[in-house]
Formats: sequence, C-alpha cells, structure tokens
Amino acid sequence: MLQKPSNAFIAASWIALGTGMTGFMIGLWNAEMMLNEKGYYFTVLMFALFAVVSLQKSVRDRLEGLAVTDIYYGLCWFASMLSIILLVIGLWNTGLLPSEKGFYAFSFLLSLFGAVTVQKNTRDLNNALHSIPKD
Repeated sequence: MLQKPSNAFIAASWIALGTGMTGFMIGLWNAEMMLNEKGYYFTVLMFALFAVVSLQKSVRDRLEGLAVTDIYYGLCWFASMLSIILLVIGLWNTGLLPSEKGFYAFSFLLSLFGAVTVQKNTRDLNNALHSIPKD
C-alpha cells in the first residue's frame, strides 16, 4: 500500500532545502573572499545537490526493481562522496574562521538532506497519486 507523505513532512523538507541553500548563498554573498573562491563553493553546492538527488533516485529505483546500471549507480555514489570531499578540502585550506567553516559545512549538509527528502517526497507523492483506482 502506497502512502502519501504528510504535508508537514513535505513542508519540513522544502524548508530544510531552502534554509540550507539560502544560508549557504547568503554566506557566500557576504563572504570576504575572492570571486573565484565563491564560484568554487557555489559549484560544489550545485554539484552536490544534483549528485545526492541522482543517488536517492538510483537507490530507490533499485529497491523498486527498476533497472539502474552499475556504472550509473557507482557514479552517483562517487559524485556524492566527491562533492563532500571537495567541500572539506576547500574549507580545510581556506583562511575562514572555524565558526564560518562550521556554518558552511552545516548549511551544506542541511541542503543535501533537504534535496534528498524533497526528491523522496516528490516520488512518494507521485506514486500515491497515480496508484489511486479510477472509477
């Protein structure tokens, strides 16, 4: 039996994604760093969001018995891990204060969590809406 996600969980997921991304972007906008550094962190965030959504979808597809090639599945895992590693390397080598590094790390992780849950809710909602018997 397919269950529709609750409106509260859908809202919480979107709020997590929006809060994480907005916080990260405001931090970049206000940061006293060169434009190429800001571009690096922005690109890592966008890469990470795409990677984790692709990973969530491919994991879910496999669980539901849908075909996902091993190479794509592996690339999704690799891209997700690489994006996190790239953020860690960037933060490790920057001259930011530890509190600023923590801010970027936690807003990045909140964004990733939000992206995965929004993807999950979107899929669950779509499955629940399309499984309703029609008279």
